[in-house]
Amino acid sequence: MSELNLILVGPPGAGKGTQAERIQQDFGLPYFATGNILRKAVTDGTELGKQAKAYMDDGKLVPDELIVGVLLEALDGAEATDGFLLDGFPRKISQADALAEALEKVGRKLTAVLLIDVPDEEVIRRLSGRRTCAKNGHTYHVDFDPPKHEGVCDQDGSKLIQRDDDKPEVISKRLVTYHDETEPLVEYYEARDLLRRFDGTRTPTEVHDHIRATIATLRLEDAI
Repeated sequence: MSELNLILVGPPGAGKGTQAERIQQDFGLPYFATGNILRKAVTDGTELGKQAKAYMDDGKLVPDELIVGVLLEALDGAEATDGFLLDGFPRKISQADALAEALEKVGRKLTAVLLIDVPDEEVIRRLSGRRTCAKNGHTYHVDFDPPKHEGVCDQDGSKLIQRDDDKPEVISKRLVTYHDETEPLVEYYEARDLLRRFDGTRTPTEVHDHIRATIATLRLEDAI
């Protein structure tokens, strides 16, 4: 397997950020989040970046073909020669089709789509338990990393608050959007034998070990 071209999928609070860091360290892959590469293209003033900026300035969604073009520009860099880790794209079937066609044109293809699966109730427990200090933004969790004194930051003594986007009702709305967008994609990639599922309720180390073993198996199968 000459390249490792991976997509990371999972609900908010699934631990994708943690796993992305570990996958990068294990395999030396660049990490591309859609929002980041769009902002970089705009900042760098590339032709596609200028086009994307025009849509963004007008408050419009950037068209799929333009996002794919910006992504391909990023993937064309030397750092992505041996593969990439993509997060935040595709979000719907049309985008998945566009990405597949674009990769095929440059002689590349996806290796696997890594789904970190976490039940909704666990996502709500993880995210709604977060507390942030009002003064300097230090973070805690009522179950996993509680402060020494309830409601008070250990480091600066300021009040701990629950951010609006960490409230259960807001998280539930985010999950509805996630399921609406992602479930068709799961079926799409499953039908193409690209989807690999991981139990996100296990510890980060266990999830990481499972992902690493899966990628090693994919490489072995490719070599046979």
